Amino acid sequence: MLRENSHIRHIKGEPKRRWFSDDFFDLVVWIDERDEISGFQLSYDRSHNQRALTWHTESGFTHDRIDDGEGKPGKMKATPILIPDSYFNYTEVGRRFKKHGTHIEKRISAFVYKKIMQYRFVKHGSES
Repeated sequence: MLRENSHIRHIKGEPKRRWFSDDFFDLVVWIDERDEISGFQLSYDRSHNQRALTWHTESGFTHDRIDDGEGKPGKMKATPILIPDSYFNYTEVGRRFKKHGTHIEKRISAFVYKKIMQYRFVKHGSES
């Protein structure tokens, strides 16, 4: 079940962030000065093939695979980066998120779930 992490660094000049996590998901939610959700990043399948669905009011959706920077023998771990990944199984991720999100604030879980399900209407590379 997703739980809120209370120790999160806030960066001056940037929207407030809230961070929730469990063994499958990481969810960062950006809150604007009106206390409205202005964006989120939902990372999922953390232990196998981690990917991230990101949504912002201004830029819409992106879906990426997370390259964790591991896997280069003899080299130090690199900084994780996002690599575009077009396939997003919104039905499966939505189902799991609904189950894992029962312990977080209802307005946040409902908003993120609604956006996950709206992804099916997005043309890849377009705003929504």
